[in-house]
Amino acid sequence: MAGSRLTPSRPCRKMVAPIPSPFPSRSDPLPMDVTEKAQTAARGRRIRRENVERILKAAELVFAEAGCAGATMADIADKAGLPKANLHYYFGTKEDLYRAVLDNILRLWLDPLAGLDASADPATALTAYIRAKMDASRLRPNASKVFANEILHGASQIGEFLAEDLRRLVDRKAAVIEQWISEGRMAPVDPRQFFFMIWSMTQHYADFEVQVRTVLGRKKLTRDDFAHFTAEVVRMVLRAGGLAPPDDPVSCTGGVPGES
Repeated sequence: MAGSRLTPSRPCRKMVAPIPSPFPSRSDPLPMDVTEKAQTAARGRRIRRENVERILKAAELVFAEAGCAGATMADIADKAGLPKANLHYYFGTKEDLYRAVLDNILRLWLDPLAGLDASADPATALTAYIRAKMDASRLRPNASKVFANEILHGASQIGEFLAEDLRRLVDRKAAVIEQWISEGRMAPVDPRQFFFMIWSMTQHYADFEVQVRTVLGRKKLTRDDFAHFTAEVVRMVLRAGGLAPPDDPVSCTGGVPGES
């Protein structure tokens, strides 16, 4: 056509179907069976964790009251509110459960020792350790009683741990105390006797709780009682090491002893 301008045609695009990705996008729902399996597995882990915690808590109480020899799996199951078969499923025998309780107690007590490091301030580190031990006596008194019973009966289950693992740990922490002393940051003390003193003072309030509250005329030891006990133990231990309490009002303001 004369005088007309032809619009050049555009090349046709070849339509190529997108290649499906082998990986589902975030918006793609997971197959139902995968989702259900994951939820079922998570629910199973949660139930197992809850049951184990209930059993260990009940066992700690029963072993504290009756000792390993006097305790029965039936008593522990009754305290836990679970069938006795569950105890055997998770722990096997009574002796296995007793060892698990002791392991739990030792972790509770020994983990705070990590804070006793040569680079730390001696008063601050010792105060934190004493507080952790006193908190354990207040919140988990039966743990201390189970351990005391085990020791009083010859430590048949943890004798090897005491002779090897605990001894090495105390050696390492004694070296920290010795370094503080050599650097003039603490008065000379026998490091191992120093630890024995801390352990006996802090665990006394759990093992001899009846004696403590009877002498003090208490029906029950309160949180404020323990705040006062803790401040006193901190003060006496630090004084033995020639240390002043750290400037922390929490250690000295537990309220009036005896108030709830």
